[in-house]
Amino acid sequence: MNAPEAALRMAAGVPLSPALAAGIDRALRALNADPGETCLSEHAFANLFLFRQAHAYRYVGGDYPHVSGLTYDGARHALPLFTLETTPLPVVRALLREHDCLYPLSTNQVARLDPGIFTWSEARADADYLYPAANFAAYRGTTLAKKRNLVKQLLAAHTVTARPYHTGLAGEAMAVHAGWMQAKRKADGEADDAPCCEALQLADALGLEGFLYEVAGQPAGFVLAQEIRPAVFAMRFAKGLDTCKGIYQYMFQHFCTAFARPVAWLNFEQDMGLDNFRQTKISYAPSALLPKYRVRLRVD
Repeated sequence: MNAPEAALRMAAGVPLSPALAAGIDRALRALNADPGETCLSEHAFANLFLFRQAHAYRYVGGDYPHVSGLTYDGARHALPLFTLETTPLPVVRALLREHDCLYPLSTNQVARLDPGIFTWSEARADADYLYPAANFAAYRGTTLAKKRNLVKQLLAAHTVTARPYHTGLAGEAMAVHAGWMQAKRKADGEADDAPCCEALQLADALGLEGFLYEVAGQPAGFVLAQEIRPAVFAMRFAKGLDTCKGIYQYMFQHFCTAFARPVAWLNFEQDMGLDNFRQTKISYAPSALLPKYRVRLRVD
C-alpha cells in the first residue's frame, strides 16, 4: 500500500454509530460553504445514521476521514469530511480508486474546485426541494389554492390538535406509521419503514423535532424535522392517515407557524426519481432545487 492509500486507511471502516455523531457533524459544518438554506439535507449525521443500511454507510477515519456508501442507483461514493480543494492529488486518486465518485457536494463546494482537475455532474433525482416557509403559512395564490382548501375542509370537519413530539409519543406515532404502510400496501421493511421507526424511537437523541397530530382525539399524523441551519429545517419524516384528507397540508402549515423557534425554510429532500414523489413535491411550489454533485477527477 502506497502512502496516500495508507493515509486514507482504506480498510472497511466502521459502521455509523451515535459515538461518531459529534465529530461528523462538526466536520460537515466546518467544510460546508452553505451557511443558510442551500445546505444539503445529507450533510447531517442524523440522516446518514438513519439511512446507514439503505446506503451501506461506513465511516473511515484517519488523516482524510470520509463516509463511504452507495447511492440509490448503486454508485459507490465517498462523502469527504476533509477539505477537498486543498487535498494532495495522490490522496484524491487513491480515494477514487475505491469509489466511483465523491458525493454529495453542493454548488458552493464544487465552486471551490479547479475545473482543470475535477469534473462534476448532477442527477435530477438527487436534488433537494427547497421552500420558503411562507408557502405553507397561508398557501396564498392560485398555485397553492388547493392546499389552502384542503386545510379548510379538514378543519371544518374535524378538531385537530398537536403535541410537540418526544419519544414518549412513539407508540402513537408508530400506529400512524403502521396505518400509512397498510394504506400504501407496503410490506415490512419497504419504503422508509426501518429508518422512520428508528427516528421515532431516537428522535430526542438525534435532534429531530416536530409534532404528533390527533384528529378527534386519535393519532392521525406526525412530522419529524431537523434544523440543519438556523431556521432551515429538513423535513425528515411526515406521515398521515389517508382517512384524514388535508392532514399533510395542515401539518406543514402548523409546523411553519407554531414551531417553538423561527422557521424560514423547509427542505423536502430528494424525489429519488419517483413520479409520485416528484409531483407531490412540485405541487408545493419549490423556490429552488438544490443540486447534489458527483465529483470525479478529469480524464483528458
